[in-house]
Amino acid sequence: MPTRWGARWRQARTMLDQFCFPRVCAGCDALLTDRDRGLVCGPCWARLPRLPVPQCARCGHPRSATARAGTTCPGCPLLAPYVRAARSLCWVPHPVSSGILAALKYDGWLGVADGMGERMARLSWPPDVIAERAALVPVPLAATKQRERGFNQAERLASTVAARWGIPVVTGVTRTRVTETQTRLTPGERLANVRRAFAVVPADLPRLAGQHVILVDDVLTTGATLNACAGALFAVGVRTVSYLTFGRARTAADH
Repeated sequence: MPTRWGARWRQARTMLDQFCFPRVCAGCDALLTDRDRGLVCGPCWARLPRLPVPQCARCGHPRSATARAGTTCPGCPLLAPYVRAARSLCWVPHPVSSGILAALKYDGWLGVADGMGERMARLSWPPDVIAERAALVPVPLAATKQRERGFNQAERLASTVAARWGIPVVTGVTRTRVTETQTRLTPGERLANVRRAFAVVPADLPRLAGQHVILVDDVLTTGATLNACAGALFAVGVRTVSYLTFGRARTAADH
């Protein structure tokens, strides 16, 4: 009898909590149901504009099923020569993916990173990347932006992926100077903006030298920021670098 009444009380308390403090989706503001895990509703995850297949084995960019062997895909030219592979979950901008990103980056819904990172961790990679990946390195924020937000979204995503891959998150890279936000810059301006803007944390070098490192960021646009970080790592002895992001911007060839 006590067990039955205890179960009823817990159910009533849950219903009261949902009535007084309704759980809403961080992406679309719809009410979450009991079936929704995390802070984003099932319909939002279902509508996420995932990158279609087939994809380039190196850069992960979608390719036409009729593309001839040996033809250059739109994504590979964005990567530095020493980058082994790149993978992204979905396209941005898009109402769903952009809404989820904004909830994490600008609205402070930190729990959203769990669902994002969980799906990023399930992306497929070449076998050698899976065998060699030794650490995840989040792209660092500028100190002022980190203080303003109180967190680094790339670090949150990296931590979620690391828990599923069983490899560590290493700070690895720091910013050496303040850079202008990349959002409104042209590709050429982006390159100049981040040139020599990153350096490897000396204390982390023994853990990274000679290793295959996965750089993590929220979005891959022109690759300027990721390439600048990869260049700093490669220059001090990191053997191979790969990229992992939640979103990817379309190239001119995709429009």
